[in-house]
Amino acid sequence: MARQTATKKQEASNPTVILESFLPYRLNVLASLTSNALAQIYAERFGLSIPAWRVVATLGQYENRTARDIAAHGVMHKSTVSRAVASLEQRGLIARRSNKDDRREELLELTAEGREIYEALAPEALAFEERFVSVLTEEEQKLLVSLVDRLSGHARQLAPEGEVEG
Repeated sequence: MARQTATKKQEASNPTVILESFLPYRLNVLASLTSNALAQIYAERFGLSIPAWRVVATLGQYENRTARDIAAHGVMHKSTVSRAVASLEQRGLIARRSNKDDRREELLELTAEGREIYEALAPEALAFEERFVSVLTEEEQKLLVSLVDRLSGHARQLAPEGEVEG
């Protein structure tokens, strides 16, 4: 692909970005389509937005986290997380408690009702993932995971520190 891209640049006196073949654009489209398809599951059954689902999923995985941790984990802007947290707290799905180690911050955790939602959704999310990658062979799935890991690590090095979407 890199050779093909370089050849296009040499041939064109005025380089043009063709979005349909520009990898960053294609990855963004894939991520959006995938996220929106998965959102249908948790939006319809539990009324969760994409950011709210990410907060619930993070707290389901890690038990408790600060809003700042959740923003970094989900590569979301802190204001997006703040709105999701406020909505989830109002619905009684998450609770705040003081951090004994640092009184300036609060730890967030799922309530019993929030945990029930997470436990109902987790198997469905995993089943969605399985259906999503089912068009790939087992070898292709392993390769995809490896390539995504490498590209994600490299993208984090290229991105300005602390900047997130939104």
